[in-house]
Amino acid sequence: MNGKHDLEDRQLSELRSKFSGHRIWRAVRRDGLLGDWVASLHDPSAGIDPTVICPDASALRDALREEAVRAGERWELR
Repeated sequence: MNGKHDLEDRQLSELRSKFSGHRIWRAVRRDGLLGDWVASLHDPSAGIDPTVICPDASALRDALREEAVRAGERWELR
């Protein structure tokens, strides 16, 4: 593996560890290369949107943090 793949593997592992209420994976583009970063909601207390798609790990991390805030607000209203 090259450095970019090693970094992306570490980022994927960190996201999966931190956001365990989501299934986190990489989409595969038409040309067979890895594309967008995707999180599918499995624990309703972890987010609102069933699927979050972002162009990179950093954007997905930010989006999932926002999902956690939104989910917390939803549960506070009950």
